[in-house]
Amino acid sequence: MNLIDRWASLFPPGDAAAEAAVTAAGLDLIARYKEPHRRYHTVRHLTEVLHVVDQLASEADDLDAVRLAAWFHDAVYQSGAGHPTDDVSNEEASALLAELVLANLGVPAPRVAEVARLVRLTEKHAADVGDHNASVLFDADLAILAADPARYEQYTQAVREEYREIPEDLFRPLYRTPAAYVHLESRARANVTAEIARLTSPPK
Repeated sequence: MNLIDRWASLFPPGDAAAEAAVTAAGLDLIARYKEPHRRYHTVRHLTEVLHVVDQLASEADDLDAVRLAAWFHDAVYQSGAGHPTDDVSNEEASALLAELVLANLGVPAPRVAEVARLVRLTEKHAADVGDHNASVLFDADLAILAADPARYEQYTQAVREEYREIPEDLFRPLYRTPAAYVHLESRARANVTAEIARLTSPPK
C-alpha cells in the first residue's frame, strides 16, 4: 500500500468531496516530509515509523490515533534560523496543524485531542507509565537507534546535516558552556559509557 492509500485508510468512506479533502490533506503532509531542507525527517522516516507502529499495533489502545500522530509528529520541522518561532516548538506547531487538519476532516474531537497530545509528547519523549499509545509512538520514532550499522550511520549523518548551522564544537559535547565542558564532560561520558555497559552486559 502506498503512502497516500495508508493515509486514506485512516478515514471512513465519504462522498467525493470528503474523500478529495482527505487526499489533499495527505498529499500536503507528504509534501512537508519532502521539504528540501530535510535530511532525516523525510518521507523515509515517516514510512519507517508507520512500519514499526504496525509491528507494535497490539500494544496501542487507539491504534488509529497513534497512526495519525505518526503522520503529524514531524509535519512541521525546522531547525536553527528556520524554526517556526522562538516560542513554538516543532512539536507544538505540528500538534496545532493536526488539530486544524483533523477537525476539518471531521475526525471526532476526542481522537483529535489524543493525536495532538501524542504529537506534543514527542518533544521530550516522556509519558506516564501505562500510556500505551505514547509508548508505541515513541518506540516507533526511536526504532532507528536499533537499525543495522549502515542505516544508523545514514541517520547520524542526516541529522548532522539538518543541524549543519550548529558548529561542530557545539554539536558534539554534552555540555554547552566552557566551564561545564571542562569540569563535567569527561566524567559524564564515563558515566554514560558505564551505564550502557551495565545495561548491555549479560545477567549474572
